[in-house]
Amino acid sequence: MKNTSLCVLIFVMLIALAGCGTGLTQAAKEGDVTTLQKLLDQGADINESAMGSGTMAAGTPLFYAAYNCRAEAVRYLVNKGADVEVVGYFGGGYYVGRPLHAAVEKDCVEVVQILLDAGADINAKTRKHGSALAIAARSGNIRILKYLIARGADVDDAITVLRKDRHADGLALLEKYGEPIVSAEHRLKEPAAPLIRSDVDAIPDFKAAPRSGDFAIVIGIESYQTLPKSDYSKSDAETVKGYLKALGFQERNIELIIDQRATKSAVEKAVEAWLPNRTTKDSTIFVYFSGHGAPEPSTGEAYMVPYDGDPNYLPVTGYPLKRLYERLAKLEAKEIIVVLDSCFSGSGGRSVLAKGARPLVMVAETASLSSNVTVLTATQGSQISTSSPEKGHGIFTYYFLKAIKDGKRNIAEIYEYIKPQVEDEAKQINVQQSPSLNPGMEKIKGKFSLRK
Repeated sequence: MKNTSLCVLIFVMLIALAGCGTGLTQAAKEGDVTTLQKLLDQGADINESAMGSGTMAAGTPLFYAAYNCRAEAVRYLVNKGADVEVVGYFGGGYYVGRPLHAAVEKDCVEVVQILLDAGADINAKTRKHGSALAIAARSGNIRILKYLIARGADVDDAITVLRKDRHADGLALLEKYGEPIVSAEHRLKEPAAPLIRSDVDAIPDFKAAPRSGDFAIVIGIESYQTLPKSDYSKSDAETVKGYLKALGFQERNIELIIDQRATKSAVEKAVEAWLPNRTTKDSTIFVYFSGHGAPEPSTGEAYMVPYDGDPNYLPVTGYPLKRLYERLAKLEAKEIIVVLDSCFSGSGGRSVLAKGARPLVMVAETASLSSNVTVLTATQGSQISTSSPEKGHGIFTYYFLKAIKDGKRNIAEIYEYIKPQVEDEAKQINVQQSPSLNPGMEKIKGKFSLRK
């Protein structure tokens, strides 16, 4: 108890030294998005920590916006890349937790939704009082309690915390509402595909040496905010990460971004900040995406569609492949491997299209690749990227993993292995799908190795 109090006191003193009611803090507290934008454009630190004047809270601008139920400010800061997991304190130090916890305690349902959609950990715990669900039960905030349960919060964990604290009222609420509740929003979504175990799900032990200088971004979006599902994309990504670890990539060097965490801002942060800050000239970089692609109808430009993407507004909500390639080209890495299990014509499968637009016969060229980059994609032209219910993966990803498991070491060998198998399996369901490699095999033979 004494140690916890001391930690809180030290935390508060550090916050006070860092700043006292800065302009950014005050703008966040008041929900003044215009001032937030102005100050950030002038170079203010979006994740600065400060103690607000006349308040019993301390933390970053996002923390203040969440604590004061400023939904538009929270949305703006999240979209600008604010850290949704930063720790602050509220209630005079009674709670030490994250923006999500502050929003729950203040009964800010809309803010809670924004933070969860941005990737906030729904089961993260405060220093003393448990998870967001435990706080909602403790505070008697029934709306948020129901919403958190509907979003998959861990009811058993919250019950354990409340029992330990002998909080009878909170326990009574969880006993009343603790069964999984499906909100109207979630009822509109298709049920998750059943878990299928295939041969590639048994991840082999390659006995690989640690690759401390190699890095990976793995993105898998199965359940979108407003779009149809991309079947098995989440399991695609999770299994790819497992293989990367077996190949020697370190856990800390793999950025796994799945479902609601894979917002546009999260993808931008991973590609444009996390990766450049770690890469060296000797690094091998691996980037994987499984989910919907989309074309911009007026230009044919190809976009990856994030969790919160909208095919009707791709230049604002999508992440262009051209931009991905340009950002990767700026890295000093030795080799960069991009693997895309998606399609970009709008014809169906792992592709979506703006309302009223027609599928494109051919997707426009996105960019000429840097010499240290190779791209392996699931399809060519206007083809459809398909999935297999029997295998529980995208067809392309399944054979990509199987190639690695069967001993193929570099991207040229993998492409040669998977191309006929993907084509044959697609034909069995009356679909044309042929993987594409850029640049061609002759130019990359012996390079871009995944197995050392």
